[in-house]
Amino acid sequence: MRIHTDSFAITVVVCSIIVASVEAWSPASLFRLGRQQHLIKRPFPTRAQMVPQQRQASSTARFAKVEEIENRESHTDIPSEAPSFVRREEQEFNYAEEELLSSSSASSEEGSKNLKVPQIHLPPRISNPNVGWEHHHRATTQFVHGHISRRMKANDDPTKLLVSNADEWKILGEHKEEMEETHLRDLLQDSERSGAMYAEHDGVYLDFSRQRATLETLDLLEDLAEKQELTKKVKAMMSGEKINFTEKRAVLHTALRADRTEEVFVDGQNVIEEVHEVLDQIKAFTEGVRSGSIRGYTGKRLRNIISVGIGGSYLGPEFLHEVLKTEPEGINSALGYSLRFLANVDPVDVERTCADLDPEETLIVIVSKTFTTAETMLNARTMRQWLWDFMGNDKEVVRKHIVACASTSATEKVKEFGIDTDKYFFRFWDWVGGRYSVCSAAGALPISLLYGFNLFEKFLKGAQSIDKHFATAPFHKNIPMLMGMLGIWNHSFLNYKTRTTLPYAEALLKLPSHIQQLDMESNGKIMTKFGVEANYNVGEIDFGEPGTNGQHSFFQLLHMGQTVPCDFIGFCQSQHDLCLDGESFSSHDELMANFFAQPDALANGKTADEVRGEGIAEEDIPHRVFKGNRPSMSLLLPKLTAYAAGQLLAIYEHRTAVQGFIWDINSFDQWGVELGKKLAIDVKDHLLQARKSDDHVIEASNPASSRILNYYVDQSRDDHVCRDPSNVNSLTRVTRKTHTDHSRLPPPVQHDLGGNGGRL
Repeated sequence: MRIHTDSFAITVVVCSIIVASVEAWSPASLFRLGRQQHLIKRPFPTRAQMVPQQRQASSTARFAKVEEIENRESHTDIPSEAPSFVRREEQEFNYAEEELLSSSSASSEEGSKNLKVPQIHLPPRISNPNVGWEHHHRATTQFVHGHISRRMKANDDPTKLLVSNADEWKILGEHKEEMEETHLRDLLQDSERSGAMYAEHDGVYLDFSRQRATLETLDLLEDLAEKQELTKKVKAMMSGEKINFTEKRAVLHTALRADRTEEVFVDGQNVIEEVHEVLDQIKAFTEGVRSGSIRGYTGKRLRNIISVGIGGSYLGPEFLHEVLKTEPEGINSALGYSLRFLANVDPVDVERTCADLDPEETLIVIVSKTFTTAETMLNARTMRQWLWDFMGNDKEVVRKHIVACASTSATEKVKEFGIDTDKYFFRFWDWVGGRYSVCSAAGALPISLLYGFNLFEKFLKGAQSIDKHFATAPFHKNIPMLMGMLGIWNHSFLNYKTRTTLPYAEALLKLPSHIQQLDMESNGKIMTKFGVEANYNVGEIDFGEPGTNGQHSFFQLLHMGQTVPCDFIGFCQSQHDLCLDGESFSSHDELMANFFAQPDALANGKTADEVRGEGIAEEDIPHRVFKGNRPSMSLLLPKLTAYAAGQLLAIYEHRTAVQGFIWDINSFDQWGVELGKKLAIDVKDHLLQARKSDDHVIEASNPASSRILNYYVDQSRDDHVCRDPSNVNSLTRVTRKTHTDHSRLPPPVQHDLGGNGGRL
């Protein structure tokens, strides 16, 4: 019914336009208008003069083809489909023309001989009204019928719109069968293939020769990328189009690190200007805190920062914090300051975070886009209570010790919390997703407070370098595109369901956790933009651990269990290398020897003959054989700095987007986290009623839930902290300690590592 309604509405509008256009621009109407304005006194060109003997060459082959088609249409023997009133007006025009020519021929014959009339070429659809109407009618009909037929086809079988029905996808499926006959042990011996399977940009070196792929595979993946208009989608994302189609939002984390001179508009507003306004605000505020001009409620300097947030508001900034913690410039910049993250709603996390801190020297940064995230806001209220417990509940305590990073739509909620929205409110925007917000105020504020704004700016420059590379580099040299498309090859075609990130740098210990959220929250879904489920593998399971710790944790499975594609990340130079007296091999070389060995071990494996050659007993040989043929890729960078951290961040952000674009899913929403939150509210209501009465029996949505909830209430009833209403501060008693209660010295003025002067 909807289709017929749309068809009728479109037909009515189109017909109205056609009727008005034909009547207003008919030859008879134009002729009458000309006579009224006395414009026909000039010599009238003859038909021979109007149409030249030889057409002028068209400017392009495309237009020449159009002219050829129009000529063919104008000389066709098919009767005109134009309405009778159009044909009648044409006849009237011919009659009026002949009368005019005959009456003026005598007076103008002599002058016409010397008159040079321009040889004007008029296309048939203009000079011949029948052809013009037919052309218009045909184009309109095709548009209407095409619009309706597309909708009917989609409604009949929407699965036909899935990328898996594309020829390019099917060809890759056939190619996968060919690849089953190959082994990486042999592919690595192909010098031409190995020499082509790498990409390099601004110090980042990607080696993907240990992927189960050939040069033909890359060409086929490029064909798929072109079919899915990958380059066009990347441009749409970076230019501010609202590609987050379920929330009707732009996706512009790239704008957070763009140059001040660039322009990107969303709803008529240049967002780059807004971004740099906030960055300037952050720079001024953080320099004020670090210089001592901005102080706490009691006049003490603010030396401790607690960032309260969860998900992307925590994982991304903590990843960067761990990188800079042992970076030489970061060490020196952070002397005398500390940064901690409070994410988990578990009260033990509060105790661990606040232990040995002086509230009078502590600044709380609350990061929540909507300022409604349940876990974050409970921890924020706990931190506020902690400050009040030690300094009194004066509203100025909150105004001088708590700042907020939130979207502009949450301004009123920030103000209600007691925060000074004029000075201590740092905004970001709805077009920044939480897991993509490291470069926004969510990361900029806590990192700049600890390490200084200049170091954070270097991080932004590194991310910007990859943004430009991603937008401009050709497919075969585009690092994020190659990583994303090879991820699709591994997951959707070779059926590898998991993937691991293995940074051979201890300072990147939080990167796997950040990538885990970045990728699994973005692409952990099966619903496509067409409203039908994908019938192909979508969204890998990501995990990881720094090497060499991971080698003694789960590498047994990587080598001899299920196949897991691996990303190895290494650096040519260490942040702090070490060489013991009397030894010629540095600790970093020891680390990197494993970095280079593991990918070859995974690819080549070990055959039974090789095991037998080592003298192993025959019955033990099957247990020592490594099948190999396990794909990996290696990223090698010069040194782990703030700049390199920005590059890594952008590479993995764009890899995630590439896969979502190809799979036709929305990588920028996260409705999957909402259901659990809603059910948690229902459970809280049950628990609240049970806490009010010892006789209350919980009846949940199913018997299993009722049983375990009642067991929990019974087992925790005697020790429940809210049982005694007279204990007004029971919720925050765990935080009633500072550094003076832990038999520890105050925060150090000199960092233990000694900065650049240290021996290590």
